[in-house]
Amino acid sequence: MRPEGRQNDELRKMTFEPNFIPHAEGSVLVSFGRTRVLCVASVEEKQPQHLTGTQKGWVTAEYGMLPRATQTRNKREAAKGQQTGRTVEIQRLIGRSLRASIDLDLLGPRTVTIDCDVLQADGGTRTASITGGFVALAMACRRLRSQGVIIQDPIKFPVAAISVGILDGQVRLDLEYEEDSRADVDMNVIGTAKGDLVEVQGTAEGHVFSRAQLNELLDMAFKGIREIAAAQVKAIG
Repeated sequence: MRPEGRQNDELRKMTFEPNFIPHAEGSVLVSFGRTRVLCVASVEEKQPQHLTGTQKGWVTAEYGMLPRATQTRNKREAAKGQQTGRTVEIQRLIGRSLRASIDLDLLGPRTVTIDCDVLQADGGTRTASITGGFVALAMACRRLRSQGVIIQDPIKFPVAAISVGILDGQVRLDLEYEEDSRADVDMNVIGTAKGDLVEVQGTAEGHVFSRAQLNELLDMAFKGIREIAAAQVKAIG
C-alpha cells in the first residue's frame, strides 16, 4: 500500500490557486500532496544579451527552497553566497521546459522570469515547479494580450511534468519523498498532453531497468501529464 492509500497510477491530490500574488503578471500556488510551490511570472521589457538586435523574447526561471521546506532548516543560499549545483540544474530545467511551450517570436523583445519558491517539499519539487510555472507563464501572456502589448497568444501548448519510478518491483506515478528516497529507478518526465516529450531525466538508483520497463514508465507518466494538463487549463481559466 502506498502512502495515503494511492493506486500505483494515481496522482497525489493536486490543486492550483491562481493569482496568489496580486502584483505579478501571473502567479499560482501549486500543490501535489504535501509539496507546495509558489510560481510567479514577472515580465520585463528587456532582452538577454544574446538576443540583442532581434525581436525575439525569452523565458527564464529561478528556483529556491525556503529554509524550513524540509524536516530540518537549510541555510539560505543567499547567505552562503552561492547557489548549489542542484539549484542551478533545476532552474535551467524549468527554463528549458517552459520555453518549449511558447513562441518566443510572438512574445516579442521582452523577458518573462518564472520564480519558483518551494514552501514545502515532499518529493517532486522540480516537476511541480514546471507544472505551476507553465500556469503562471500562460497567465502572464494573457495579461500582455489584454493590455495590448502583444497581439497573438504566444503559448503553443501546455507543458507539464511528473515523476515516475520503480519501487519494490512496481512502477509508480508521482513519487513522494518517502518513495523517492527508496526507489530503484527515479525518473522525471516533461511533456505535453498529446504525448510529445520535452525532456526525460531517468536514473537507475538501485537496479538497472529494461527497455520494456522504460516504456511502462513513460506510459504511466503521460497518463499523469494528461490529467495535469487538464487541471492547468482549468486553472488558467
